Amino acid sequence: MNATGDTNQPPPDHTAPLTWAVLLGRWIEFAKSAVALPDDDPGRRMRRCVVDVITLQAVWFALREIESLPADEWALGLDRAQVLIDKHAAMIEETWAGAAMPAALRELIGDARAELAKHVK
Repeated sequence: MNATGDTNQPPPDHTAPLTWAVLLGRWIEFAKSAVALPDDDPGRRMRRCVVDVITLQAVWFALREIESLPADEWALGLDRAQVLIDKHAAMIEETWAGAAMPAALRELIGDARAELAKHVK
């Protein structure tokens, strides 16, 4: 019997090489347990950018684990991270245009960019 209780399947292989998509997907699923937001202007703005926030969090976490990928996956992962950071940071900035963006969102964008910069040569 494996960890899931299934007697017909072998236990999951946690030593198999990971792909960028698996790393990113793992963190997106984790982050989807998002928040209940109030129905005021800041709450509505946050609701509009929840996907962007989740994506930036997922990219940040995935980048922190990028060294667990096979070396031939790194360049692709870094390119995808750059595209995702640029896209979702722009969406957050657009959503908060004309209003004071919460410091936590600015910090999230900065953290994602800083983590990417650690891995780009």
